[in-house]
Order: sequence, then structure tokens, then C-alpha cells
Amino acid sequence: MSLFALPPIPDVPVRGEAEAYPVRRIFCVGRNYAAHAAEMGNEVDREAPFYFTKSPAHLVLSGAELPFPPGTEDYHHEMEFVVALGAPLFRGTPDQAARSIYGYACGLDMTRRDLQGAAKDKRRPWSLGKDVEGSALIGEITRATDFGAVADQAITLKVNGALRQDANLSELIHKVPDVIAHLSGYYHLGPGDLIYTGTPAGVGAVQAGDVLEGAIAGLTPIRLTLGAPD
Repeated sequence: MSLFALPPIPDVPVRGEAEAYPVRRIFCVGRNYAAHAAEMGNEVDREAPFYFTKSPAHLVLSGAELPFPPGTEDYHHEMEFVVALGAPLFRGTPDQAARSIYGYACGLDMTRRDLQGAAKDKRRPWSLGKDVEGSALIGEITRATDFGAVADQAITLKVNGALRQDANLSELIHKVPDVIAHLSGYYHLGPGDLIYTGTPAGVGAVQAGDVLEGAIAGLTPIRLTLGAPD
């Protein structure tokens, strides 16, 4: 018997399915759109992607209303294309990686940009900036077979109805199968693993009271409302 009860494993609704998708890990790809890397003053590494992680406990579903997080004066939105894996993969090829995909979803990687920037300046981990309670928003998952090929689908983010981010998935520097194959060289990937594949240009600060609405063509859109700070 445990000393105390933990919250249940988070799971995500799947379009057209009665059973949900349980989440065990969240990986995120950094600087995977050239325009976003440029707007942040960074160069693009086209040789290999790099990653950070978020705690599954910080995953929230679309439609949530969350308090503005503590410890930041510069909280940013990052709209992302999320991949949900459905089969084991270790040291796989891109072709094998493509076959391991269960589905796709819209996501938001919310970021305490001021804390991330301070960590980068001191060559420290990004955890305080990235691994924030409620910072991994996700929408309903659509099976890969229903979505079709990842091509030039539009990816957008609006704040209070005003367009902030507007790009398409063809702008991804490291394509989805290549990301999964590369990551599988370092982890035994499998069902329950989510990969947030990076954000396009147009990231910016949000405030308490803002309503964020994200969309990717062919997927269920997402919505997040930021409430007053705790």
C-alpha cells in the first residue's frame, strides 16, 4: 500500500474512439522552424534536432481555464503539431518511425520566456521556463490514417481573435519520421509517448484574461483561457 494516492495517468480523447490515449512521456523539439529560430536570435542546426521534456502531470486538455503561472512576467504561447506514438521503436529508421505513429493532435507549449532566457544565458537547464504546471495543452488526437500525409497543412494561433502564428507543416526543418528515428537512438520509445514537434514564428506574450485558439488543418482545434494568477 502506498503512503498517499497520486493523480491518475493523464489521457487524451481520440476522435471517434470510446477509449482514450494514456500519456507516459512528453518530448519537445526545439527550434524546428527556421523563422522561429531567427526571431529568437538563434541559428538553425539542420544536422540533428534537440529536445527538452515536460512532465505528463503538466498535460491539460483543450478547453481548460488555467491561472496565469507564478514566477514570470513574460509567458509565451507556442503552437505545435503533436505526434502520438502507438508502437515500440528503438534505434529505428525513418520508415520504421513513420509506422510507429498512432496519431496527431494540436498542442501548445507554454513557456516562461524570461526564466528560459535567464537559464540559457547561464547555460543551465530550461526546466523552470518549460516544465510549467499546465504548460502542455493538447487537443483530441486524430488517428494518422485519418489525417493522411504530413504535408503543407496550415498551423495557426490566435490570441483574443488576433492572428499571432501562421505557417504550415512543410516548414518543419526536421520532418516527423526523422525526429522520431533520431529520438529513438536515445530512448526506447513506445505507446504513450507524445512528441511536440516545434513552433513556427510569431510567438509572443500573453496575459491573464487572454483566450488562445490554435488550429491545424485536419485536426481538432484547441482553446486555452488564462485566468488570474493564484
